[in-house]
Amino acid sequence: MYDTIAAVATAVGEAGIGVIRISGPDSLKILTDIFRFKSGRKLENPEPRRMIYGYVCDGSRIIDEAMVIYMKAPHTYTGEDVAEIQCHGSSVTLRKILTLVIDRGAGPAERGEFTKRAFLNGRIDLSQAEAVIDIVKARSQAGSAAAVSQLSGRLSERVSSIRYEMADLVSEMAVRIEYPDEDLEEMGNEDIIPVINKIYGEIKEMYDTASTGRVFRDGCIIALAGRPNTGKSSLMNALLREERAIVTDIPGTTRDTIEEYAELGGIPVKIIDTAGIRDSGDKIEKIGIGRSMDAIESSDIVIFMLDSSGRLREEDREVVSMLSGRKCIVALNKSDLPQVLNPSEILSETGLSEDTPVVEISAVTGEGIRSLIDEITNIVCGGSVSMAQDIMVADVRHEELMKEAMKSLSDAEKILRNGEALDFAEIDIRSAWTTLGEITGESVNDDIVNEIFSRFCLGK
Repeated sequence: MYDTIAAVATAVGEAGIGVIRISGPDSLKILTDIFRFKSGRKLENPEPRRMIYGYVCDGSRIIDEAMVIYMKAPHTYTGEDVAEIQCHGSSVTLRKILTLVIDRGAGPAERGEFTKRAFLNGRIDLSQAEAVIDIVKARSQAGSAAAVSQLSGRLSERVSSIRYEMADLVSEMAVRIEYPDEDLEEMGNEDIIPVINKIYGEIKEMYDTASTGRVFRDGCIIALAGRPNTGKSSLMNALLREERAIVTDIPGTTRDTIEEYAELGGIPVKIIDTAGIRDSGDKIEKIGIGRSMDAIESSDIVIFMLDSSGRLREEDREVVSMLSGRKCIVALNKSDLPQVLNPSEILSETGLSEDTPVVEISAVTGEGIRSLIDEITNIVCGGSVSMAQDIMVADVRHEELMKEAMKSLSDAEKILRNGEALDFAEIDIRSAWTTLGEITGESVNDDIVNEIFSRFCLGK
C-alpha cells in the first residue's frame, strides 16, 4: 500500500462539481504544492476544515479553479490526514488533476481503499464499512435507512453486547473446567442452558430480519404473468406511472420480456412484463414466451393477471400450472368493465392456494393499484418486520455468520442436555463468540477483508 493515496471520488461523466480525495501523511504537502490563491500566492499552513478558493496549478499553468479543504488526522474519514479538491466536473479536468497529484507522490487508490483505511485505523468496524457501500448503492428509502442505521453502529453495538454475554458465560465455564476441585459456587448444566437459549434468541431476533433486509437492499423481482390481453403491459405502465410498455388489443403485442426498476411501498423492485403465454406458431413469439417462463421461475413474486370481464380459459390454467411453489398475487384486471369472474371463486376454480391474495384492479383507471402494492409489501415484510426497525440484517455474510453462531449454540445446548462434558459445550460457545466477531471484524482474516473492500467503487 502507498503511504498516501488519491482518487476521483465522484461519478464518471459531466457534472457541475468533481471531487478528488487525497489521504495519507503527504496530503498537505501535495495540496500546498499544486494550489495557488487567485493572487498567485502559495497555500501555507491552512486552517483545517476551512474551504479555500483558488486555482490548481501545474507550475505556472492553471488547470482549473477550485475549492480545497485540508482535514487533519485523526478526525477524518480515514483517520489520516485528508485533502479534497473540488473542481469542475469535467472528466478531462479531473484526470489532469489526479495525474498531477500522483506525479507529486500519491499512489492511485484501490477500490474501497479509503474506507478500508478507516477500518484498519479503527475509526469504523467492518459492519459499518459494509454499510457505506450499501448507502452508495441503496435503491430505496428503506434500504438507505437500514444502511444508515448500520453505519451509525446499531448492529455493531448489538453484536458486541451479545458477544459480551457469551464471553462472560465462557469465562465462568472455563473456571469450572480449569479448577474443578476449588470451592466455587456450583454451576450446573441447568443454570447454563437458559443463558444459552437467551443468547440464541437475541441472535435469532436479528437473523429473522434478514429476508426483508435483503429485499430492501437488493430489491425484489416481480413478474407479471398471464395469457395475452389480460392487461400486463397496462399494469406495468400503471406501476411505473409512465408509458413504458406498448399497449394494444392485439394478442402477442409484447413479444419479449420488458424490465424496469421502481420503488413500490418503499421496496425496490424489478418489474418484468412478460409475453402473453399461449400456444403460438410465431417463432419470435415462442422465444418471448420461453423467456416469460424463465422470468416466472426466477421471480420473487408473480402477479398472475386475469381478465375479470371474461371467463377463465385453458391458457389461464396453463399459467397456473407454472406457479406451483411460488409467491403469487392474483390481479383481477378490468374492474371498470362488466364483471364475469367472481373473486370469491377464483382460487377454487384455478386450484391456487387458499391463502393467495386476490386483488381487483383496473390498470386503466388505477383502481385497486394501491391495494396491490400493499399486498406486495405484506408478502415481502411477512407481517413481522417493520421497515422502521432500528436493526435490520441486509448482508448475506452477516446472515450466514448468525446462522453459524446459532448452530454452535444449539450444539452446546444439546451437549448440556445430554449430560456430556462441560468442555465440549464451552468449545461450541467459544466458536459462536468467534463467529459473531467476524461481523464487526474483530476475528476476521485478511482474505475476507480484501474481498469485502473489492466490492467498493474507486474513491470510497
